[in-house]
Amino acid sequence: MLFNPRTYDPAQFDEPTRRLLRATVDWFESRGKKALIDTYIDRAWYADFLEFAAKEGLFAEFLTPSAADPEKRWDTSRIAELNEILGFYGLGYWYTWQVTILGLGPVWQSENEAVRARAAKLLAEGHVMAFGLSERSHGADIYSTDMVLTPNGEGGFTATGSKYYIGNGNVAGLVSVFGRRSDVEGPEGYVFFAADSRHEAYHLVKNVVNAQMYVSEFRLEEYPVRAEDVLHTGKAAFDAALNTVNVGKFNLCTASVGICEHAMYEAVTHAHNRVLYGKRVTDFPHVRRELTDAYARLVAMKLFAARSVDYFRTASPEDRRYLLFNPMTKMKVTTEGEKVIDLMWDVIAAKGFEADTYFDKAAKDIRGLPKLEGTVHVNLALILKFMANYLFAPAEYAPVPTRQDAADDEFLFRQGPARGLGAIRFHDWRAAYDAHGHLPNVARFREQADGFCALLLEHAPTAEQQADLDFLLEIGQLFALIVYGQLVLEQAELTGLDADLLDQIFDALVRDFSAHATELHGKASTTEAQAAWALAHVRRPVADGERTAKVWGMVEALSGAYEMAE
Repeated sequence: MLFNPRTYDPAQFDEPTRRLLRATVDWFESRGKKALIDTYIDRAWYADFLEFAAKEGLFAEFLTPSAADPEKRWDTSRIAELNEILGFYGLGYWYTWQVTILGLGPVWQSENEAVRARAAKLLAEGHVMAFGLSERSHGADIYSTDMVLTPNGEGGFTATGSKYYIGNGNVAGLVSVFGRRSDVEGPEGYVFFAADSRHEAYHLVKNVVNAQMYVSEFRLEEYPVRAEDVLHTGKAAFDAALNTVNVGKFNLCTASVGICEHAMYEAVTHAHNRVLYGKRVTDFPHVRRELTDAYARLVAMKLFAARSVDYFRTASPEDRRYLLFNPMTKMKVTTEGEKVIDLMWDVIAAKGFEADTYFDKAAKDIRGLPKLEGTVHVNLALILKFMANYLFAPAEYAPVPTRQDAADDEFLFRQGPARGLGAIRFHDWRAAYDAHGHLPNVARFREQADGFCALLLEHAPTAEQQADLDFLLEIGQLFALIVYGQLVLEQAELTGLDADLLDQIFDALVRDFSAHATELHGKASTTEAQAAWALAHVRRPVADGERTAKVWGMVEALSGAYEMAE
């Protein structure tokens, strides 16, 4: 189930994709663990990786849509695959690629052919891109941007203002910058334009993080914005910002998967070969439980992320289900990554602090992913917009197959207005649960999910509770578990996942639902009826010693299965 460089064969892709993915893995492996760790500790800019990517045409091949070059394509399945590989070797390598994706979002959505051609040429030359949205005072609150464009009387503008948290801002060949006109109030005044970090009016202030990656603060001082540099204006600029996030921030989930996979090889190998008090560490029952739980949760992360790709690739104006699965990947998969690392860290303890391990880096970097797109709370609030239609108003859709075909995902750059989320319909979530209802813990979780629907129908949040975000976020956590379980089950069906492993995953989900129900019980604004519901829906997972032993065997097999060469 886990990515292993020793045995990796991306046979599901076409030959050019296989070659580039395998070349990327080989580059990291030949570079070795010592270089990986030393450059991380020294916070050294990864110029060697960018040189490799430029030489191979990696970013150009994967990030140029067919509309810009008929010989290339924007293929979410192979983009997700590369996310996982780069995360496996280090967050910094993934980050420079990730923010290039974000920088390209407003460009590929634009009808400005000159800038599109410039971006394609820069990619072909090996440049990276940047996404100039966030600001120090406002974060990603784009309603409040202080990047001001003043008309110059010649059809263009001069731009003045600062941007903050901007990856690649030190070297980006093209920076997509969001601002507002000085002479137009409200949404009609928004502007997205293309800037160049090498321009004399572009001032790089500093790297705002203590890390290998460069997360810049930059300032524009009367930067000349020509008419031909403008990507979007008015409400279209606002939509381009949100739609870029839909495309780009999805990548957080598979990066989290890659980080956890590398860390798991180290953790299991260390624990299984360490003897304490005359016993192998992995003979202790609590150690087996924690590592088994970590493995089951990691497999679930992979299943959900992979299935989400299918919905992204089949999206259309009539099928926008991906807009729910996107914040789920950003919030749920990445927070599960934190749990996976914490479970393993409890086992390996002090080993997880050692400088010459990958785990030490994983434990630090895994924290960033849930926080790189707003916060968990922002995504939960977004997820809640879909809850009523998802649970109570299913619609008919054609089945969504596994999408690993060599097609261009052109809809992602014509998503249209970023509104109407509450009107999006979904297929019946119960079907996936019904298909696996013979598994004890799937059935038990289904009881909890049905109970959640009854809670909303019989004891719906009051007007006061709907204004209490602390209360609503706990409702969001319970709802998110149902969505998570659905896509895990769908992908398990498509891939023929071992039934015992799937039941072990739902062992964890039953416990998670019970934990969030307990949290709901304790909220100050929870009514007596809602509190009684919460306690009534705390469940124990169905225990099965043979199942647990079988899944433990899968974990045990990871010992020594991979170690990065020095």
